[in-house]
Amino acid sequence: MKITICGSIAFIDEMNEAAELLTQHGHEVKAPPVFVRDHEGQKFSVKEFYALRRRCPDDAWVWDEKKDAMIGHFEKVAWADAILVLNEDKNGIAGYVGANTLMEMGLALYLKKPIYLLHEVPELSYKEEILGMQPILLEGSLERLYAKELA
Repeated sequence: MKITICGSIAFIDEMNEAAELLTQHGHEVKAPPVFVRDHEGQKFSVKEFYALRRRCPDDAWVWDEKKDAMIGHFEKVAWADAILVLNEDKNGIAGYVGANTLMEMGLALYLKKPIYLLHEVPELSYKEEILGMQPILLEGSLERLYAKELA
């Protein structure tokens, strides 16, 4: 099975761990990149890029890179047979799903791909939209995904 992992870049370590486990179970996996390049070609971590976007809102190259990353991840969603949303706790919200992840989930829905949600549906203003996508809840356990073998 081909799986694309979605979630906030704040969860990049968890996404990489999940990718490794899924690969060990025989799945092909794509996740957000660990590194990006700046306008001068210098490589740095996506965590640094995540922080930089908040500090440098007027740097055009930052938003060019953000746009390219979004399109790149949409392509990964299109490639996959299913998506796995790692919705960990963030900003005091259990099971956080941010704007980019919501868009990726919407794309998966449109492409008729199963959406697996690691944790509960969060209490956000767009909870109804998430519920309407009818994600398959894994109740915090990737093992539930393995047991299903994404059937």
